[in-house]
Amino acid sequence: MSDVYYTVGRRGEGLYKEKMSKFISFAFPVATAEEARTIVKGIQNEYHDARHVCWAYMLGPERKEWQLNDNGEPSGTAGKPILGQINSLGLTDVAVVVVRYFGGIKLGTSGLTSAYREAARMALEDGGIVSKRQMRSIRVTFPYPVIGEVMKLVKEPGVEIREQVFDNTCELTVETALDNSQILEGRLSGLDGVIAEILAE
Repeated sequence: MSDVYYTVGRRGEGLYKEKMSKFISFAFPVATAEEARTIVKGIQNEYHDARHVCWAYMLGPERKEWQLNDNGEPSGTAGKPILGQINSLGLTDVAVVVVRYFGGIKLGTSGLTSAYREAARMALEDGGIVSKRQMRSIRVTFPYPVIGEVMKLVKEPGVEIREQVFDNTCELTVETALDNSQILEGRLSGLDGVIAEILAE
């Protein structure tokens, strides 16, 4: 399984107009459902005079945690096409919010669906698609005499030291890409007196 996943690099925006209705869209990189909901609430407050504020988000490298909301639009005409754009681009860790100002002319369900889809696409493209790697943390405990050998391994490219304590017993927490974590854990554990364990997410 690849440890690479895709998300938006920054906040993106879009504006789509259809039969006097205005669809203002936003895409945000997010890490948690709470962060996504906070963003939605912020947009709802900012555009409190809008008829509808519809949204969807997708989370996690496996893309298994998601939610959508039609916010009063006919069922399946807003949140679903927004999420559909996230899915068609294969993105995760992203929230998309589309604000609709009604222009007085009804669009019908197919018109609404295509308008929300297009608005979502514009915001996602404006946000710029970037690749990221799934990371894993490894805790390493070792006696001071082997510090040189341990540091040599954890200073290799693609490994980042997050925490370190040097005493009689030393402890490090390092981060590396998912596909390198078991290799690094094995090499560290092979050193005398070293205990290395991959930490659960």
